[in-house]
Amino acid sequence: MIDVRYFETKQESGSAAAALGAEAIRQTIAARGSANIVIATGASQFEMLEALVAAEAIDWSRVTAFHLDEYIGMPDTHPASFRRYLKERFTGRLPALGAFHFVEGDAPGLAAELARINALIDRHPIDVTFAGIGENGHLAFNDPPADFESTVAYKVVELDERCRRQQFGEGWFPTFDDVPTEAISMTVQRILSSRAVILTVPDERKAEAVQHVLEGPVTNMWPASILQQHAACHLFLDRAAASRLAKKPTAADA
Repeated sequence: MIDVRYFETKQESGSAAAALGAEAIRQTIAARGSANIVIATGASQFEMLEALVAAEAIDWSRVTAFHLDEYIGMPDTHPASFRRYLKERFTGRLPALGAFHFVEGDAPGLAAELARINALIDRHPIDVTFAGIGENGHLAFNDPPADFESTVAYKVVELDERCRRQQFGEGWFPTFDDVPTEAISMTVQRILSSRAVILTVPDERKAEAVQHVLEGPVTNMWPASILQQHAACHLFLDRAAASRLAKKPTAADA
């Protein structure tokens, strides 16, 4: 069952998601001496990341991080590159970070890159995954109908039209045709293996997906719905993202 937390604004929901994630990181370091995390990108994560990098009392030198996905063939100098996004909003603001393992989507050999990043993450079981939900319900770049079976950590995926239109609509690309059709994505099963999943999902354009993920059945046509089966998944919504739920949460529920 997904733990749903509701706030009036996306600033409040992003800050609350960061606070919960930061505490999970601190507790893991205290218990084990280190923590492994996954960081998401996209417009939905702006407020959460701003608060996370400002969180106090995290020994970032003990943290190893990965990210969810990257477009195939895209250099990290491109405005839409997720590596660029993370360097600007996360790693560049945490000089003490122990390690960040980027997915090199423009590597000359995709098979070798997949082998490299899969071997790295296989040695670092994930403690906390920070993620969002796409307008089509995708989890990372696992668009519908998503593969719920693959156990490899990262794989090549095709991006469906609705996913690509979301990327264009968020302003990352000058035209729809410029949006790539393939990416390297963390798989659904690897995300499910994380000890905790922190979802930050603001804005009205995510309301349909939120409704299906929370109130519908588990189905690969709304991939994030599988998180209903996760033991420690926490979803942070603002008022707009919660607008289509049959049972409207109130701010007091948070």
